[in-house]
Amino acid sequence: MSMSTVAEVFAHTLKEIGIRYVFGVPSGNMIDYMEALRKEVGIDFILVGHETTAAFMAGVCGRLTGVPGACFATFGPGATNLSTGVGGAQLDRFPLLAFTDEMPDDLLKRTVQMNINHQQLFFPITKWTTRLNPNNIEEIILKGAGITTDDTPGAVHIGIPAGIGRNPVKEAKSDVDYLRLEKKRWSPLVEDQVAKVEKLIHKSKKPVFAVGLSAVRAQVSEQLIALAEKCQVPVVLTPMAKGLFPEAHPLYAGVLFHALSNEVAKVYSQADLVIGIGYDPVEFNYEDWMPEVPLIHINNSEADVAPGKFPEVSNVVGAVDVALNELLKLNVEPKEWDLQFLKANKKQIVKKLTPETDSFGPLAVVAELRNAMSDDGILTVDVGAHLHLIGQQWHTPSPEKLLISNGWSSMGFAIPAALAAKLCNPGLPVVALMGDGGFLMTVGELAIAKRLNLNIVFVVIYDDSLSLISIKQNKKHFDRSYGTDLNVLEGEPTNHYFGVPVVRVTNSNEYRSALKKAFSAAGPIVIEAVVGSKEYDQLVLQPNK
Repeated sequence: MSMSTVAEVFAHTLKEIGIRYVFGVPSGNMIDYMEALRKEVGIDFILVGHETTAAFMAGVCGRLTGVPGACFATFGPGATNLSTGVGGAQLDRFPLLAFTDEMPDDLLKRTVQMNINHQQLFFPITKWTTRLNPNNIEEIILKGAGITTDDTPGAVHIGIPAGIGRNPVKEAKSDVDYLRLEKKRWSPLVEDQVAKVEKLIHKSKKPVFAVGLSAVRAQVSEQLIALAEKCQVPVVLTPMAKGLFPEAHPLYAGVLFHALSNEVAKVYSQADLVIGIGYDPVEFNYEDWMPEVPLIHINNSEADVAPGKFPEVSNVVGAVDVALNELLKLNVEPKEWDLQFLKANKKQIVKKLTPETDSFGPLAVVAELRNAMSDDGILTVDVGAHLHLIGQQWHTPSPEKLLISNGWSSMGFAIPAALAAKLCNPGLPVVALMGDGGFLMTVGELAIAKRLNLNIVFVVIYDDSLSLISIKQNKKHFDRSYGTDLNVLEGEPTNHYFGVPVVRVTNSNEYRSALKKAFSAAGPIVIEAVVGSKEYDQLVLQPNK
């Protein structure tokens, strides 16, 4: 046994877990932990401009690596700022460890500057919240890391009492196993489950597979393709599952509730059975889109559906990959779907999402970016009308190549996500795509890209409006400009943000040239694409959204 400080044990435990970065804004109490991180080889503290960014970046690191991301913030306003990103990790299913300063025991229930109850603050937006003391540092951090990655990933909050960082503690020199939870070992389906599922599938003539983000974690792309081909059943995806099933496949039918959702509905509205595979309702409830037909729900938890909405709900609770292997064993004849109809419907969707020649609107911004970006690149996208286009239009080779927030759906996600993606994958192209509204929320974080010299391409769709809200106003026959006009562009273009160069484009030729320049640049660059927003009206928030 050797003596170390609380801060040193903290830093060493995070490093041994596999955490590479801790994101945050310093506080007086946290500087002991920052110094310990500085001395610990293989882990670094990254300063951000705002605590929400710290949590978003940490969550995305967790999503891309499978190792919990880590962030910290100080009392009160630091914690409340952090909470937006912590909620994002919780509902977007990213593994995250969030640390905050907390008052020492004697002041915890006193009226003190900046003091609020952090345990109550983080309780509804985490899987678990707790508090360190000098006697349980490693135990608590390891348990928290296990909880973040167990079953459905999410956030854990750990409060650190002020003033304990330099306290000496005894540290056991032992290998760290951070998954110190008893993991569920899923068994093959019981005979009754198999028989019930088999009966429903045999009875149906036109089932549909609805695939969600739990299937992404289960890495079941090959089983999913094999099962769809065996049964000749079309596949629809939720946005965060995009990339799990090939878009060029004849049985691919589209993404639910994004652009041209009414066209995708022409397929699933014919279904007499829906089979949810890793379907997580955090993106979209079943009853918001499904026809009133039986449901087979395959996931690690039961379906969350309104009582009496569907004639039958059959839950297959367990590991998604185990369940798909069982389904592949069933003797199922090909179903009665018209493959020519599926092909024609997908062709119609593609046609409507193809920009007109010489036009320069949101469709062209997305299409030209896809042409310029290699398949191994990572795209991060903010919330807004443009995200609905991406959901249907963007060719996605695999799920980790497209990072969005759809469970939490927070604006201001794209820039922090791109920063984290580049840190985790320094050799890959990374692009952040956002509207002008989301850009205004996080433009200050471009300073991180400049400081760390991260060659990220930031594409901002400038239409001088919060377009998604404007469309909703218009559908209710309200004044679509009230409270949504931005008007942030001046006559003369800005030449840099915090030292990051800016290129403003107003047509496709300028845009293509700017993209070529940006992808070959040594550091970050912003492309301001000035467009109109009318294209959105016929594509976004259609029926069956």
